[in-house]
Amino acid sequence: MLGSVTLRAGRCHGSQGGLLLLLRGRVSPASLVMRSARSYASDAAHHEARIENIRNIGIIAHVDAGKTTTTERMLYYSGLTRHIGNVDHGNTTTDFLPLERERGITIQSAAITFQWPPRALCPPSLEPKTINLIDTPGHQDFRYEVDRCLPILDGAVCILDSVKGVETHTERVWESAHLSRIPRLLFLNKLDRDGASFRRSVHEVALRLKTWPLLCQIPWWNKDTFAGVVDVIHQHAFRFSGTGTMSVVSKEGIARENPALRDEMETARLRLIETLSEHDDRIMEEFLEKEQNVSSASIKQAIRRLIMDGEAKFAPVFAGASLRNIGVQPLLDAVVDYLPSPADRPPLEIIGTTAHTLPQLLQEEKGGKKTRGYQQSPVTSLAHVFKVVDDPRRGMMSWVRVYHGAVARSSHMWNSNVQEFEKPQGILHVSAKEHHEVQDLPTGHIGAMTGLKLARTGDTMLTFPGRPGAAPPAALRNLRIKSPETPPAVAFIAIEPYTRTASDKIEEALNKLSREDPSIRWTKDEKTDQLILSGMGLLHLEIAKDRLLTHYKIERDSALWGDIEVEYSECLLAPLPPRRVVYERTIRDKPGKAACTVAIEPLEAHHLDNLPATAIERDGNTIDVTITTPSSMSDESLPFDPDLVRQQLLNGAIAGLSRGPRRNAPVRRCAVSITFDAATDFSTAAVTTGGHITNAALHGVRDMLRDAHAAGQVGVLEPFARVHITCPEEAGHAIQHDLSAARGGHVLEVRKPEDEEAALMAGGHGVAIDVTKVYAPPDPYESVQSLRDPKKGTVRMLTVVAKAPLREMMKYDGHLRSMTGGRHALHLDQGGFELVTGARERGLDQS
Repeated sequence: MLGSVTLRAGRCHGSQGGLLLLLRGRVSPASLVMRSARSYASDAAHHEARIENIRNIGIIAHVDAGKTTTTERMLYYSGLTRHIGNVDHGNTTTDFLPLERERGITIQSAAITFQWPPRALCPPSLEPKTINLIDTPGHQDFRYEVDRCLPILDGAVCILDSVKGVETHTERVWESAHLSRIPRLLFLNKLDRDGASFRRSVHEVALRLKTWPLLCQIPWWNKDTFAGVVDVIHQHAFRFSGTGTMSVVSKEGIARENPALRDEMETARLRLIETLSEHDDRIMEEFLEKEQNVSSASIKQAIRRLIMDGEAKFAPVFAGASLRNIGVQPLLDAVVDYLPSPADRPPLEIIGTTAHTLPQLLQEEKGGKKTRGYQQSPVTSLAHVFKVVDDPRRGMMSWVRVYHGAVARSSHMWNSNVQEFEKPQGILHVSAKEHHEVQDLPTGHIGAMTGLKLARTGDTMLTFPGRPGAAPPAALRNLRIKSPETPPAVAFIAIEPYTRTASDKIEEALNKLSREDPSIRWTKDEKTDQLILSGMGLLHLEIAKDRLLTHYKIERDSALWGDIEVEYSECLLAPLPPRRVVYERTIRDKPGKAACTVAIEPLEAHHLDNLPATAIERDGNTIDVTITTPSSMSDESLPFDPDLVRQQLLNGAIAGLSRGPRRNAPVRRCAVSITFDAATDFSTAAVTTGGHITNAALHGVRDMLRDAHAAGQVGVLEPFARVHITCPEEAGHAIQHDLSAARGGHVLEVRKPEDEEAALMAGGHGVAIDVTKVYAPPDPYESVQSLRDPKKGTVRMLTVVAKAPLREMMKYDGHLRSMTGGRHALHLDQGGFELVTGARERGLDQS
């Protein structure tokens, strides 16, 4: 395929990036792929690439937008694979788990490394870029899988289905990328499908993603058939045949074949330059001097400058149809040209030390002298664990991104989250299910470490100068990279093992499973030995159960498996006055005593607006610990470590909120304040251990909640879902009535096609971008839409947006199928928790 491409030689030089002239036809497609694959297998340069030649990128999108299909084409055209995997055939490279191939969806993120342009095609003057690509899940149940991967990326490609436009999960992952300030490209996929609209998709990008689309490409339509893409910046086109063969058509060739397309290309280029000149002084000066003849290099540099801050005020837009092999190679060029290297990213933010960023830490004054250079840095290496996977052959593999120094085999690494040293047995470069041993991972690279026994997702790993394994400097013991908060569980499944042996085996598997995925939690009822496995939704728990049975070899008949149910929560309905709690008991044969004062209130907006710097947010609660000391005492003269005591009190409060008094369910929406008086709450006469301090907070919280329940002041929270249903117009009324009358929900909005179009043209409400000013070329069938609809039997669709109890929505898709004849789409998003009242509350108490 790639061997049939005919491109002008100039594409390889300067900032152009990647598509090469293939030796004027003297290289066959098969030999190209074989050469590139052999080069990859024998080349150790991937992990040795200079930092400016690295691109750590992610593929993000709504489910079924074409993420994995696009990734497969990238791997093929880079020469890494010899065939193009197909999701429907179950032979993709990145979706390699049996359940992923069976269901045709991405369940866990997969990392893979390749080079673009292929090294086999690069002239001596061009060094290929090493692309570490992470293909992420698109289903809403696996949003946390996306959130924990995004912070370690330097750029992302967001893929849209141009038939469906911007969908609900697209907005969520776009917002997650925005929180991590990741520069993004947009790829409008599936333009070959019936109903695809480049124009509508571009307008929805502006309206719903709140970013100004910079059209770097426009579609090339041959009548109403998608034939290729037009490069607006360089003023040429890429034509793709039915077999995926690509050829370049010059500006003159476009004018001969399709004068209207040439005019549209020039209009698109002018509008792009005008938009850039309004926000970039350098391009403005060149525009005033040269008008439409602004150089392509200047345009690309301006685009790169505007997106580099990750604020997504602007987003370059590219077009294609991955399944038909259209537009993927130009997209790879865009990844190289526009997305940043690790060296281009803002300073890494750190916590747990006086410095706020990594560069500040590395330049701190020590002994009156500023430390400079690798050897004198207070930290010799720093890495972040963003994923843990239990590999059948290699055991637990900890995926890391290296931010400073080089992580080497057998180095003593300080895990600042668990406060222990660990030593990796091996360093791997990971390409989906293939692993390549390397000696070290330099700055900016992504890889995996084997042999770590304690590392979990979100942990920070450090090495320090000096003797290996020596105690870390006190000021750096707690240095960490902030990791994303684990969202609350909304569903659970009960497991009742039949024997003690089965129980031990399942508990061991659950420990490994929750270490892999922190959004999976489990607890054990010590009285009944029942195990409760909690997760993010129906699909999430189905996958977890399948992994227990297949990967961890748990026998299905070794336990009674319950149905997947919604996990309710509890909340406080009225504030509780402060209460001093004294815990005096023997713990592990050590008598001792500790005390603290606890106050609990329902969590309201003003608590979050005025949250103290010492407070933490955990599982929908805020916990603030204050340690008071007499004026005659200083922190240095205290008989205890205040930081350690604060953590012990936090642990006790978290444990006390983990199970409420009404349904034994987690407690949420509480503002907990704990005061520890150094003069009275720490006993010097009796031994005060960490266990006593933790138990003082735990019993204080638990006893107060138990008293509140006795007074009728504990309510039940039910998880709700925000529901988007696209359905035929004739079924809309019945669905709305079913949601509100039978499901306990309420309809928020009904969008008809004409309403959506009007909203797009009006620019929406509260959005800075006026959509009417956003340029997008017309779709080829706009002028004959009324003639096409009757021929294709078009069904008028509408979108129902509602909020409903998650319990009613978990199996709602099957019910919708009978109401719509299967012509519908259902998307659920977490809608938070709402207080259960009236008949639903009485029904819960009776169940």
